[in-house]
Amino acid sequence: MSEEEEPKKKSGLGTILTFGVIGLVMMGVGIGAGYFLFGGQSNSPEQLAAAIIERNDGALTAEVEEDASDETEGEIPERQSKDSARDDVFQTLYYEIPGTMTTNLKDSRRFLQIGVGISTQYDEVILQNVEANLLAIKAAILATLSDYGEADVVGREARNALSEDLKATINAELEALEGFGGVEGVLLTSFVMQ
Repeated sequence: MSEEEEPKKKSGLGTILTFGVIGLVMMGVGIGAGYFLFGGQSNSPEQLAAAIIERNDGALTAEVEEDASDETEGEIPERQSKDSARDDVFQTLYYEIPGTMTTNLKDSRRFLQIGVGISTQYDEVILQNVEANLLAIKAAILATLSDYGEADVVGREARNALSEDLKATINAELEALEGFGGVEGVLLTSFVMQ
């Protein structure tokens, strides 16, 4: 019996070793194929970003940097125009306030949870102001939402009115903190009432 058991142990160990060697060979083939397909490129992220900027002629980046360096405190930013045949078309910039905001609805057991985004056709300074004063803006939004009841947020017209009220709230907060609002639209990116 001992002679029969011994070959079984060797065959089990041999099977494990065989599969291990096959696995290593397959991994080597995969690494080699990956290097052959992708490893020859020596572009760093900085080089790739520079190539993308060169393709876009760097116009937008230079314009934003120039606008940011020319501005002084208290000056009203200018709108950024798009390349278009019409002179009155402006580039719209968007910013989504991170996370969602939740509040109880007035005189109700239900609550409202919303995601808020803003849009502006002024330059990047407006978005930087929003980002720099995010805590104060969120607090002002929650204070505004606390005045709304269940009937005040149902339906398209009610949501549009809520957006306009939030726009006025955000602009008032930015005017108090930065001297200029500049938010031209408030977008409700998520809207849950339970």
